[in-house]
Amino acid sequence: MKSDIHPAYHQTKVKCACGASFEFGSTAESYTVEICSQCHPFYTGKQKLVDTAGRVDKFKERMAHADKLKAEHDARMAEKAKRETVEEKMTRKAEEKEAAKEAEKAKKEEAKKRTAKKKAEQITVKKAEEEKVEKKAPAKKAKTAAKKAPAKKKAAAKKPAKKPAAKKAPAKKPAKKKAAKK
Repeated sequence: MKSDIHPAYHQTKVKCACGASFEFGSTAESYTVEICSQCHPFYTGKQKLVDTAGRVDKFKERMAHADKLKAEHDARMAEKAKRETVEEKMTRKAEEKEAAKEAEKAKKEEAKKRTAKKKAEQITVKKAEEEKVEKKAPAKKAKTAAKKAPAKKKAAAKKPAKKPAAKKAPAKKPAKKKAAKK
């Protein structure tokens, strides 16, 4: 057997995270472990959270990052939902055009009503003025009417009376010949 090729064998002390320590033979001088037979749930029957190299912290960190990404995604989707689609935009514009047309029609109708009202007022004003004139000068009107009446009678006397035209008898229609049946 060759000499000096084997590592040195020591009685090594092992320390656990729970505080227990024990010795056994090994080539290493000392060990530190996170769990031993005195604190392992299989041997003790008690549940214990073992955080080897911060695995729980890493998992929580990953979950927090995933939640952050999900929140960002939800925010983007909500913003996208707020934006109008092309169809919604077109329908909104069409509705706006229809509303503008209806408003224009309403304006035109209102203008027509105003002009009709003005015309009616003008007509009533003219009638009122004519009535005032008639009340002031009824004698003048009677005189002019008397002068016009004899002139009409004279014109009627000069024209000879028309004779009624004789009615013509309706022309007879030629009789239709019946086609002989063969």
